[in-house]
Amino acid sequence: MSDTDTRSSHQVAALFSRGRLTAIPRKVARREQLLEHLAQTLFERDRVYTEREVNDALLTVHEDCSALRRYLVVAGLLVRPKDGSSYRRGR
Repeated sequence: MSDTDTRSSHQVAALFSRGRLTAIPRKVARREQLLEHLAQTLFERDRVYTEREVNDALLTVHEDCSALRRYLVVAGLLVRPKDGSSYRRGR
């Protein structure tokens, strides 16, 4: 793990208290670090998720699962078809 990766991990860890996200960061760079972390830790590659499964996973860390889901989709970390019927981990 590089110094940059270690620093990023510490910055993301600082956003949590007792396993829960204390707030969704307003700063874009910080929020992107958080979203990368959530995508990697909550969602498996090559697995298809229902919206309910995505919400349930996000609710384990923060009550505003809709905002987190939207941020993940906009960032391309979760992708969904136009009909919104399913989700899978992106890049």
